[in-house]
Amino acid sequence: MIIDLSVPVTTGMPVYPGDPEVALSPALTVESDGVNVLRVHMSSHTGTHVDAPCHVDRALPDLDALPLDRFLGPAVVADARGLPPRAPVPAELVEPHLRPGVILLVATGWSAYWGTDDYLAHPHLSPEAATAIVEAGVRTVAVDALSVDPTPADDLPAHRILCGAHAVIGENFANLTELVEIQRQGRPIEVSLLPLRLRGGDGAPVRAVARVG
Repeated sequence: MIIDLSVPVTTGMPVYPGDPEVALSPALTVESDGVNVLRVHMSSHTGTHVDAPCHVDRALPDLDALPLDRFLGPAVVADARGLPPRAPVPAELVEPHLRPGVILLVATGWSAYWGTDDYLAHPHLSPEAATAIVEAGVRTVAVDALSVDPTPADDLPAHRILCGAHAVIGENFANLTELVEIQRQGRPIEVSLLPLRLRGGDGAPVRAVARVG
């Protein structure tokens, strides 16, 4: 079974405050040009996407410099549902799931608010949780929220801790709550979050999926 973990890319979709708006429009049409071609205007952090470490520091690796195994492999799910708005995810919630080589998915349940103002009030990783993740050897973490840090944020402590360890960050994931029950059943989960190959990219949209054994 394959589960889609991505949100659709549509004109006017939610974006991080200050990021470019998304607009899709016909560039060519069958009626006038013989083919349909879509014109796409969006940022590198549109929708379900990954952040490269250079997102917060030009001295850190871009997407091209990261090994492909950061973007696919076995996944574990930390159940962070039930936290109040803007609450930090504590380290003790993620620590039982951490081991080198896994992709950590943090299910806050906040994807239920996608497209509403409440989506901006998402829980976020505490600095202690981000530190525990990198100290355990995990180098890919994704959340079903707008950011691993609060929105808006004066600083980006979780980003800086994770990116400083050359980790990949995934944001705006969907359907992670479905994976919580699948993991509880003991079924293995593998995920793919391969990004568009944007040369020198600080991030890129992904079509994230989970394959359930």
